[in-house]
Amino acid sequence: MSRPLLRGVSGMRISGNGHDPWDSEMKERNEKEDLEKDHSTDQSYLALSSGTPRSRQNFTMLFLKFSLIAIVFLALTGSFWWTISISTSSRGHIYHGYRRLQEQLVSDLWDIGEISLGSTRSKDLEFCSEDFENYVPCFNESQNLALGYSNGDEVDRHCGQELKQHCLVLPPVKYRIPLRWPTGRDVIWVSNVKITAQEVLSSGSLTKRMMMLEEEQISFRSASLMFDGVEDYSHQIAEMIGLRNESNFILAGVRTILDIGCGYGSFGAHLFSKELLTMCIANYEASGSQVQLTLERGLPAMIGSFASKQLPYPSLSFDMLHCARCGIDWDQKDGILLLEVDRVLKPGGYFVWTSPLTNPQAFLRNKENQKRWNFVRDFVENLCWELVSQQDETVVWKKTSKASCYSSRKPGSGPSICSKGNDVESPYYRPLQPCIGGTRNRRWIPIEERRNWPSRANLNKNELAVYGVHPEEFAEDTENWKTTVGNFWSLLSPLIFSDHPKRPGDEDPSPPYNMVRNVLDMNAHFGGFNSALLEKGKSVWVMNVVPTIGTNHLPMILDRGFVGVLHDWCEAFPTYPRTYDLVHAEGLLSLESGHRHRCSTLDIFTEIDRILRPEVSKSNSPISTCHICLLCLFTSVLKINC
Repeated sequence: MSRPLLRGVSGMRISGNGHDPWDSEMKERNEKEDLEKDHSTDQSYLALSSGTPRSRQNFTMLFLKFSLIAIVFLALTGSFWWTISISTSSRGHIYHGYRRLQEQLVSDLWDIGEISLGSTRSKDLEFCSEDFENYVPCFNESQNLALGYSNGDEVDRHCGQELKQHCLVLPPVKYRIPLRWPTGRDVIWVSNVKITAQEVLSSGSLTKRMMMLEEEQISFRSASLMFDGVEDYSHQIAEMIGLRNESNFILAGVRTILDIGCGYGSFGAHLFSKELLTMCIANYEASGSQVQLTLERGLPAMIGSFASKQLPYPSLSFDMLHCARCGIDWDQKDGILLLEVDRVLKPGGYFVWTSPLTNPQAFLRNKENQKRWNFVRDFVENLCWELVSQQDETVVWKKTSKASCYSSRKPGSGPSICSKGNDVESPYYRPLQPCIGGTRNRRWIPIEERRNWPSRANLNKNELAVYGVHPEEFAEDTENWKTTVGNFWSLLSPLIFSDHPKRPGDEDPSPPYNMVRNVLDMNAHFGGFNSALLEKGKSVWVMNVVPTIGTNHLPMILDRGFVGVLHDWCEAFPTYPRTYDLVHAEGLLSLESGHRHRCSTLDIFTEIDRILRPEVSKSNSPISTCHICLLCLFTSVLKINC
């Protein structure tokens, strides 16, 4: 009987009593195979532990391949389960977010393309002559008269009649950085604005009164013979409305005020501390400009005239309109100027007029004034305005809250209601209309029925439906700007803190640390940038500009309690040089991309340079740098040398 073969055990001998030659041969062969196998195993182990670089590389690549396959598998599995678990409402939110990312990606790529092409189309811009220190394009009364404009058209805005000036406007030689807010509200540098000593001494408007502290500064104050000051004047208006004081304007639904012929902005400066936002609007003035000095004080203002055209605001825009000796003859042109006031005034809003014409004592001495007053009083009565109160030279009217009032008037009494075709939300360069506008508007909501500030800035679902805006889109925009402004300000702060106004070796400036006060948003969208700045506690105000070629969200912005205007950025903005600290231009270039033949990027950037306030060196030399801030998908600050 044969014995079993035992194999595969290293170094083991199998003894037996027999001496069979075949068994011995098989034994020797098995031992030889075992030795060869052990040797092969040892060689393999040594190769793995201390092999060549090539073998180590192969092993590493194999490991990486398996790791990559595992990661991809886990990612696809997680993505699959996440996708199938999304609810219907989540899909809507993601869709809006994805759409926003798509739009922003296109915007950024176009912006980058424009900037990248700059090197191939680089052009050295010359400095403008000293005559351009206070240059405002589109306002040239002598040229307009030569072209045949009259009846108020000559003082209005006319673009396209002159060649565009592609040069950089220099600041005055003695230009100085404006004082920080709120000190800069009451004291400005004389060299920063164009005004003569005679204009300072002869300013007769209630809100123009001011005095010189010293040779280099102008200090604003009220010195009216009628009132102890602007504070008493605004207190009087509040009492005439039936309020305890001007602090209660907010409770009466008043937040935004259009101050026509504002003087130098003292009325708005006082009300700003009461959380009221006053927009100054006045004609272009070559010297002693109301708008220039108001902006220099850090207050909202813009050049504007409605002598022949409607104001660039939609219907039902402001809670109050104010005219204190503003120089407008409201009885002229058959009352068409009062119709424009009625158009931009919200239902239930107030019109405050202070003028010698309204003083009853003057009627006894001047029959012509009495005739003019009677015309205004009767005309606004046919507009369904209610005479609230009249004291001395000040009279207050309240616009009707009921649109049905117009249909209840006697036939043939007063202006007619505008047709749908003549009542538009984008009155850019539209002639004044001899009819009552805004009565068919979905935004006809009396100010007393709106939520008070600051709650009105946060629109609910029903309010958003009026503007055709989806709540998720609005919420996404709001949250996006809250996050972005925080990041944006952290990038901007070192520039402001170290360069504007602090210099190497100087002590840290006292609070507030930043010099940013006047902000211009060139493409405001919903006004989210404005809202986020205020929520962050920044002491700024924002001019929200809605481009005429984009979707018109200006009605929504104004109803939120902000200020803004319609504008075509292929034209110069109606303001003076050096009037804004920060220019924000998110999405503007991509918006213009569909209209490439309208104007060039150079046109836009030279205009931005014109309206930005400059920095100055320690020695106050006239040439330095300016900050242009373009906020895109990736927050960045673009600092451009002027």
